[in-house]
Amino acid sequence: MSPIAILTRPAGRNEALAQRLSAAGWQALCLPALAIEPLPADGPLPMPHDYDLAVFVSGNAVRLYLDRLAPHLPQGWPAGCTPATVGAASAQVLQASGLLGADSAVLHPPADADAHDSEALWNLLSSRPLPRRALLVRGTQGRDWLADRLAEGGVEVTRHAVYRRLPAAWPDDAVRALRQMAARGIAATWLLTSGEGIAATAAAVRAAGLDAWWRGCRFIVTHARLADAVRAATAVPFGNAAAPAVDDAATDMVVQICMPADEAIFEAFVAA
Repeated sequence: MSPIAILTRPAGRNEALAQRLSAAGWQALCLPALAIEPLPADGPLPMPHDYDLAVFVSGNAVRLYLDRLAPHLPQGWPAGCTPATVGAASAQVLQASGLLGADSAVLHPPADADAHDSEALWNLLSSRPLPRRALLVRGTQGRDWLADRLAEGGVEVTRHAVYRRLPAAWPDDAVRALRQMAARGIAATWLLTSGEGIAATAAAVRAAGLDAWWRGCRFIVTHARLADAVRAATAVPFGNAAAPAVDDAATDMVVQICMPADEAIFEAFVAA
């Protein structure tokens, strides 16, 4: 039987990878853990020409902010504001928007960096003179680590949320498919890419009564912190909201860490 990949990134982020995995002999199931809900445009939109640096934490942050910004930028992105992202994939979304000039560059950790996260971007930012004012475009939840480092460096930081992430409702047919896998003893390989996504997936798995089966699955994550989060999530007994210490069974789980780019994720699945 073909190996099974379960892709939990938000809708629109899984399809290309699913097609490639299918071509490689995998059965790919797109099962988003989180739904992205744009926030209403309350209040004035922060404009990039008022900042020296604009940091986008995700591709969704780029898309939703630029959708609102485009009518206000007939001349394109201002040269005095450096755009930055925590990863190469978000940088590609920004570059593809058409708002940046031909000579504009997006500051982000290189594709071959050890990590694509706030720490990696901070390493780049801290190696040059810090900006006076920075705009951080994000969701309502997430790490404040980078904003805190900038503020500690004397930067005036504006946090601007353009979306929120909510647990996605799994379709009944998808839950039936998971239960069939469990009944047949088929261990799937799950892609998990955020702490919120792991928590939402764990809650949905428990609601479906699939805890024991889930603990026997394999997992691919895109950061070492997420590997710890997966092990902790699978160690929580059904109905217990408090996460206990990770037990021996959880530490024996197969959790593989890779970079967040589709190419690296695909290679991780093939090697799983």
